[in-house]
Amino acid sequence: MRSRGTVGLSFRGEFHQKVDGKGRMSIPADFRAVLADGDPRCPENPSPRLVVLHGAHLDGCLHVYTIEAMTEIEEGIKRLPRGSVQRKKASRKILGKSWETEIDKDGRIVLPQRLREQIGLTGLATMTAMGDYFELWDAGTYERFEAEEDDDDDDIDPLLYLDQATPPDQA
Repeated sequence: MRSRGTVGLSFRGEFHQKVDGKGRMSIPADFRAVLADGDPRCPENPSPRLVVLHGAHLDGCLHVYTIEAMTEIEEGIKRLPRGSVQRKKASRKILGKSWETEIDKDGRIVLPQRLREQIGLTGLATMTAMGDYFELWDAGTYERFEAEEDDDDDDIDPLLYLDQATPPDQA
């Protein structure tokens, strides 16, 4: 594992996992490694924690963050002026719509029914990497979303987007 305070691992790849009737699902080993890297309790505690962000603003999926990534988000919320509309909205939509859990010894989590229902998750989940978090979708919903997204920009090389990115130290 890395020493704290350095750049950690990123989520990469796309995985499909079965979800049973009780909401149990495996987290891919590649993703578990990132979650462990982003949990200050690991490796002393071998069960990495994760934070699941949910809510209508996520358009049909859930976002899954490491503990460290969620801590950074919380610090950003704390920098907003106390009592401001922006801080209240961010707190409600992020802190109020988050759920922390840990991966069991078999590499699984149990996703609560209310979260499965929110995204229409039935038998198969798609987990797709977004760098510092990953999205969790119902596989059929993700397939439709991806097809629509591909239709919108079929001829665009996504590497072109990087030329427009502002370096973090200049933002």
